Amino acid sequence: MPEDIGGRKVFSLFEVAASIQRTLEGRYKQSFWVRAEMNKLNHYKHSGHCYPELVERVDGKIVAQFRSVLWGTDYQRIDDLFRKVLNEPLKDGIKVLMEASIRFHPEYGLSLTILDIDPQYTLGDLEREKQETLRRLKAEALYHANKRLTFPRLPQRIAIISVETSKGYADFTKVLEAARRSWGYRFFHFLFPSLLQGDDAVKSIVGQLRRIRMVMHHFDVVAIVRGGGGDIGLACYNQYELAREIAEFPLPVLSGIGHATNETVVEMIAHLNAITPTKLAEELIQRFHNFSVPVREAQDKLGPLVNAMLTEEKISFQSEIKLFRSVVGKHLLARGASLQHCARSLVHKCRMGMQQERQQLDVNRQGLRVASQMLFSLRRQVLSRHAEGLRKDAGSRLRQEALHQQGLERRLTLVAKASFRNQQKELMAAEKLVQSMHPENVLRRGYSITLLDGRALTSDQKVRTGDMVETMLYQGRIVSRVSTTSTKNQE
Repeated sequence: MPEDIGGRKVFSLFEVAASIQRTLEGRYKQSFWVRAEMNKLNHYKHSGHCYPELVERVDGKIVAQFRSVLWGTDYQRIDDLFRKVLNEPLKDGIKVLMEASIRFHPEYGLSLTILDIDPQYTLGDLEREKQETLRRLKAEALYHANKRLTFPRLPQRIAIISVETSKGYADFTKVLEAARRSWGYRFFHFLFPSLLQGDDAVKSIVGQLRRIRMVMHHFDVVAIVRGGGGDIGLACYNQYELAREIAEFPLPVLSGIGHATNETVVEMIAHLNAITPTKLAEELIQRFHNFSVPVREAQDKLGPLVNAMLTEEKISFQSEIKLFRSVVGKHLLARGASLQHCARSLVHKCRMGMQQERQQLDVNRQGLRVASQMLFSLRRQVLSRHAEGLRKDAGSRLRQEALHQQGLERRLTLVAKASFRNQQKELMAAEKLVQSMHPENVLRRGYSITLLDGRALTSDQKVRTGDMVETMLYQGRIVSRVSTTSTKNQE
């Protein structure tokens, strides 16, 4: 009951809460269906109860928020139904259609008690998001963009987007390694770790795709692989942002993201899709088989053909060699006979020519001998006449030359004597000068010689303070230590 305090009717807080409780129980007597987003499930394993946070968003902004209760027995029933219909448990971040009733407790406040949840509605919501993404991709002409890229004949370099601990990633690499051991197919693969499901999966995968884009020249294809999962676990692969990034990617993108029967948008637009990572790896290996098997078959077919061609060409070549040897032999025989004939003819002609030249040489020699004798006789007569004349002239010339020679000798003797006397005088003067410049005579006149390390000093440039110098006098020497030095300019 309210109290009267200072003329005011005052209710206690419990009375207010009890009044609200009675009003709501009177107004909301039956349960009703509510559409909301389960922001957080808040499941407590020790009790089995859940306390979900329910929200409604408009343009990304929360416009309504409610606390709710899902008791353990109801949670277990609903969770089993979700696993059966969606292959996924009841979890955070999904839109639900639930049957609930309003409850108000004076101590714990207002909340919704969840009685049931329809999994078909959640499945339908995912399908609506998927169809909207497909509509936008087709409107922007991106649906077939990645499929139009040229697939490498032998995709050896693979950028893998997965979780390092994922079983799907382990299966994928194990199959590639088995192919290397069995058939010698060599693959290079590099892991770009990423979240593969949940609210942050899209941002994580897109981030790794952009990293790969920066080093795309190192890779042939990109593979997104993960283990099995239900439709809700694959919801991120229906989102437009991720689908657009894959559609516009410059390398073929391959998907192997689980066992789901309902194909996601990413799987639809990927260049190549396989239901599991193992199947995806096998598809890549099949590409190598498709290339290597025809090559090996061609090798098997070409081997005998090549051997037959080589045998045929070898026989033909040997026949050509035999023919060549025969033709060359005949040609050499014919040329040899002709060459021998030419040689004999040349020898004969040379001999005849030499004989003729020898005869002509004898004739010339005889004529030269007769002509020489006649010439010598004529020259001897001429020389005799000249010799007689020369004897007569030579006597007078010799006498004149003798007189001239005697006069010349007298003049040369006089000049030589005069030059000798002059040279003797100059030599005596030089000898006196040298004698006067002798160090002993210089010292005798009072001069001295200063030595540093046995060498005479001409200036103070080589002398340092503290050096020991030796002064040579006419009689004796003086050893002293240098204290200061000075030059003429300084004086």
